[in-house]
Amino acid sequence: MNAIKKYVAEFIGTFVLVLLGCGTAMLVGCDAVNGGGYILTALAFGLVIVGMAYCVGNISGCHINPAVSLGVLISGGMTVSDFIGYIVAQCAGAIAGAGVLKLIFDLGNITDMTGGYGANGLAGVGDSAAAGLIVEILLTFIFVMTILGVTSKKAGHGSFGGLVIGLTLTLVHIFGIGLTGTSVNPARSIGPAIFAGGDALSCVWVFIVGPLVGAALAAIVYKFLSSESKN
Repeated sequence: MNAIKKYVAEFIGTFVLVLLGCGTAMLVGCDAVNGGGYILTALAFGLVIVGMAYCVGNISGCHINPAVSLGVLISGGMTVSDFIGYIVAQCAGAIAGAGVLKLIFDLGNITDMTGGYGANGLAGVGDSAAAGLIVEILLTFIFVMTILGVTSKKAGHGSFGGLVIGLTLTLVHIFGIGLTGTSVNPARSIGPAIFAGGDALSCVWVFIVGPLVGAALAAIVYKFLSSESKN
């Protein structure tokens, strides 16, 4: 029963992330020239993490991101069976969130300012998959390293962890929105891409591989840095 509660919490958290994060982008746009929508979208994603961290964090850890779950798995913080359950719940939540956005925007005849339900893309990096991978690996590395450091019991950051993690997600979005739309989260990318189709779906692999590689590297590096010296 406890495992089911964790999976439900991850479903809810990822659903809210896509609904409010991608939904904000769809409403205000992400034009870096004007800036307003760009910043609002970055803040929306970051603030969702803050809210969900204090809402479901005590139940599931508030990963709401397969890359984060992979980092925690490699760090020894969860079992393989829980990892699989988290991934399924997160992807289902993201798809549900994107589906609700499609329903709202279609029924209300609302203009989607992103043109693709907030899906990630490679237009900002000249349609280069290699550049997109580099961006996503680096941003996810930074994000997951921060999470591992903030949530470490040795560090003792306490109740401020959710705030720090949310602000870090905002930061990587401020840099990455103009390049790839900022994924750092395979589930967040899969949900909108399914409904957007076309180019968004054909390049979604970049936003699955990049974040997972970045998270794995972050976990390996953090384990090395935080390990006790034998000398």
